[in-house]
Amino acid sequence: MLELASALLPLLDAGHHIAVATVTRIDGSAPRTLATSMALVDSGAVIGSISGGCVEGAVYEACAEVLETGRASVQQFGYSDDDAFAVGLACGGRIEVIVQRIGGAVDERDDALQREFAAAAEGRPAGIAMIVEGDALGAVLVGGHEPSEFVGVPVDSANRLRAELAARISAGQSGLAVVECDDAPIKALFVVAATAPRMIIFGAVDFSAALAQAAVLLGYRVTICDARPVFATAERFPAAHDVVVEWPSDYLARTEVDARTVVCVLTHDDKFDIPLLEVALGLPIAYVGAMGSRRTHERRLEALCQTVDSDALERLHSPIGLDIGASTPEETALSILAEVVATRTAASGGSLRYLAGPIHGAAAKHS
Repeated sequence: MLELASALLPLLDAGHHIAVATVTRIDGSAPRTLATSMALVDSGAVIGSISGGCVEGAVYEACAEVLETGRASVQQFGYSDDDAFAVGLACGGRIEVIVQRIGGAVDERDDALQREFAAAAEGRPAGIAMIVEGDALGAVLVGGHEPSEFVGVPVDSANRLRAELAARISAGQSGLAVVECDDAPIKALFVVAATAPRMIIFGAVDFSAALAQAAVLLGYRVTICDARPVFATAERFPAAHDVVVEWPSDYLARTEVDARTVVCVLTHDDKFDIPLLEVALGLPIAYVGAMGSRRTHERRLEALCQTVDSDALERLHSPIGLDIGASTPEETALSILAEVVATRTAASGGSLRYLAGPIHGAAAKHS
């Protein structure tokens, strides 16, 4: 739901009723991930997609019914061998969605929900909890108001849910969970919008410009850093959010990083690379890659092994990127980002043509 925040917020501000269908469970292969949403506005407009087209027509009908009744519902969709033309997922998977109505009224709950939407739209951490089972089906818990305001949710149970939500916002992790409460266990979907992950690219070169442009499309907040002011300019890197003129290792040692941060070293100059990689390989970040030939890589390893332990060196992706025959800066950016995604999802990086098992199954677990 929160991935649609920018589109839904002005509609909520205008007082529209909106039915939102959110994926709460995925079995087998499915095109989208847990917590993906599609919305139907009372004006008839559709926003978002939950299956890439497989079941959107049926979801539209479910949303239209919820818009009319105001009662939340749970719907399941899957491919049927008995009737291949029935509503379902041609990819063979099954998804479950909860459909609920938001907006229209003006009270504290709506105000709190809109504050979470505003935070998500601005790139700040945000989160909501949706009860997906039982008498309180469809109740939305938002941390911005008192637990006693939730219809059908006891105060103690709401406090437990809020604690779980706060932890998930801190970790940037959406997910379905059963929360043990004093009254009874509550099954809820926690939908979290985290701040954008960082990609820090070192080296003000043409490859960096192409990588920055492509990384922004994947949702990264991109920083370009180079010690040479004549090359590190905002005009040369219009896609980057920040361009920093500073000695690379000094900047990385002082800047804020987290477990999702990606560091790409494209300078292939030992006076920058060696101290920079020493810092990078000592940080708890998602990915460290360095550009250069195999000869450059061997020279780097020889220097780094004097100060970096073998386990840390194993984290270094060098030469950077996957083997796709890349040559141009744009192709090289694709190669690098493919390796970044494969590393994040623990995927093989091989051709799907030669792999067995669900196409989307492994990736969905890491989303």
